[in-house]
Amino acid sequence: MNTGSMLEKTRLDLIVIGGGAAGMMAALQAAWAGAQVTLLEKNEKLGKKIYITGKGRCNVTNACDAEDFFKQVPRNGKFLNAAVRQFTHEDVTSLLAMLGTQTKVERGNRVFPVSDKASDVTRAFARGMKDAGVQVCLNTAVSRVEQEDGGFAVALAGGGALHAKAVVIATGGLSYPSTGSTGDGYAFARENGHTVTPLTGSLVGLTIEEKWPKLLMGLSLKNVRVSAQMGKRKIYDELGEMLFTHFGVSGPLIIELSSHMPEDFSAVQVSLDMKPGLTPEQVDLRLQREFAENVRKQLSSVLVTLMPARMGPVFAQLCGLSPEQMINQITREQRAAIARNLKALPLRVTGTRPIEEAIVTRGGVEVREVNPGTMMSKLAPGLFFAGEVLDVDAHTGGFNLQIAFSTGALAGRSAAAYVTED
Repeated sequence: MNTGSMLEKTRLDLIVIGGGAAGMMAALQAAWAGAQVTLLEKNEKLGKKIYITGKGRCNVTNACDAEDFFKQVPRNGKFLNAAVRQFTHEDVTSLLAMLGTQTKVERGNRVFPVSDKASDVTRAFARGMKDAGVQVCLNTAVSRVEQEDGGFAVALAGGGALHAKAVVIATGGLSYPSTGSTGDGYAFARENGHTVTPLTGSLVGLTIEEKWPKLLMGLSLKNVRVSAQMGKRKIYDELGEMLFTHFGVSGPLIIELSSHMPEDFSAVQVSLDMKPGLTPEQVDLRLQREFAENVRKQLSSVLVTLMPARMGPVFAQLCGLSPEQMINQITREQRAAIARNLKALPLRVTGTRPIEEAIVTRGGVEVREVNPGTMMSKLAPGLFFAGEVLDVDAHTGGFNLQIAFSTGALAGRSAAAYVTED
């Protein structure tokens, strides 16, 4: 739609800035609740980030119960209590079905469209908004959001301004900037007195101090355990799969771990357990048996029974041994070092990969400044927030999109109530 025609109107009911998951949901719910809604999207099409989620299949939500859901939210989960309980994963799938997109549940309760096409999700929302009378303006970037008497002035990057009684900011974070997530919403929040907590990548690979992971680049380890400790407190401990890379480590376990890491990485001890099904005593007994049966062989020949062959030589050196060392020359102390590293190989994490490579953004609008029951600002009445722009993030598996949909639905309904009240 041409925004020029709207400039002739003195005031709009509600402007939603951002046409991603949270913004489209907010616009749709607000329109259904009786508000006249205008959605501004700076890209040439809606839902650009949705298209790349779930490797193009769009993992729209996760069909777990509420208690399990909150276990997947490392930061500020309590803030989401009202939003997630008022708009659940069942509500997401029912809404999509009503809009013509059926879903299915796969491994780990992950929910996808039956078609396996993320585009069907975006098209469903586009149809719904059109039918509900939402005015969608593509290629329309916003430069400022300012409070004024009776509402807000929304300045457009191309010139001019729109005026509305309420605004929903649903502009996403900083991850995947090619989809339009360039941090605009943080600036809008600051302009209206809000605090923005430090912004880093979450669900992203971790860099390692040592160079040895690079020697194993591309090697994946399955059925291993990664744990992280801060002093006496364990902050992460999970079983799964990880990957060695040119910068350090990645893969499902590591990506999930990244969402639990504090700002000071030096305060955390991360370790890899390659034999999670065995106790330290059982590992030692296993080594004694292997060594007794292979006394005339080299260490590398025994290590291939305990780990991928490619990792054996590197692992031996990490234990202070040569891969060519004969088994009958290995001392009890050296065997103990092997056992110790099999159960707790240190991974000295120095940081995360750039935020541009992250699946989601960690940090954002300080949630203590937002009403969790409405998603409205406590500082600027009529200003609402939804989705990744808020300081909330979760593990992979459909949880972050559910957060976007839940906060978007609550923000949209609350904004509609705000603009239609007498």
